[in-house]
Amino acid sequence: MQVGRSTVIAAALALSAWTAEAQSTLPDILAAAGSAEVVILGEVHDNPAHHVTQGEVLAGFAPSAIVFEMISAEAAARITPDLAADASALALALDWANSGWPDFTNYAPLFAFGAEVPILGAGVDRAAAQGAFAEGAAAVFPGDAARFGLDRPLPADEQATREAEQMAAHCDALPEDILPGFVEAQRLRDASLAAAALAALEAHGPPVAVITGNGHARRDRGVPALLAVAAPEVAVFTLGQFEAPPEGAVPFDLWTVAEPVDRPDPCAVFR
Repeated sequence: MQVGRSTVIAAALALSAWTAEAQSTLPDILAAAGSAEVVILGEVHDNPAHHVTQGEVLAGFAPSAIVFEMISAEAAARITPDLAADASALALALDWANSGWPDFTNYAPLFAFGAEVPILGAGVDRAAAQGAFAEGAAAVFPGDAARFGLDRPLPADEQATREAEQMAAHCDALPEDILPGFVEAQRLRDASLAAAALAALEAHGPPVAVITGNGHARRDRGVPALLAVAAPEVAVFTLGQFEAPPEGAVPFDLWTVAEPVDRPDPCAVFR
């Protein structure tokens, strides 16, 4: 019998430690992650402290493999143990300076784990994202789209929430008619990460780590939700990292807070 998507998510919510009222310590995180097969470590991409925490967690639970949102599968296949141990050479090999991601010094200590364990990539390139934007995630996903629920529309309330979040993330400057395209591109990225995590789990065994942004790490509709649909038997732990204490329900098993980064106004470009 196929379990409905809403039923799976409701079960995930019931099992999640969303009621945690304070940020967690490293021992808390390691204890919770210790029983998981997939450990998803969220971040605000340009916050160095978040990457320090990710590194501490990786060192503490010794993953069998690490999946990165920031690189493609093809790029990951070029990473050898020797290359992973040489930050300067790796940055050049990945053409990081032209990737659009924050300074490589934030990520180098995480990639350095590739000297000991396999590195996998789940990045979605521009062409695929544009395809999802225009045709829907299912049309361009290279695997079994139905396995991850991409062949089915989102519930109306979730679709509306996601569109509102995309509008807010783009400083209320987008035409409303293109918001569904942004949602589909996000669904494609979630599915790519989920598929890579399952491939790593099958190839290398547990526990698999996933390095990604908070939006993909959230349990209610990010990678954990897709894993719950595609492989409900897999135990997943997810960590959210913030720059201020969150209010209300938090869609992560545990969460932590670091000082915010002093960054330019992201909405200035829209003005």
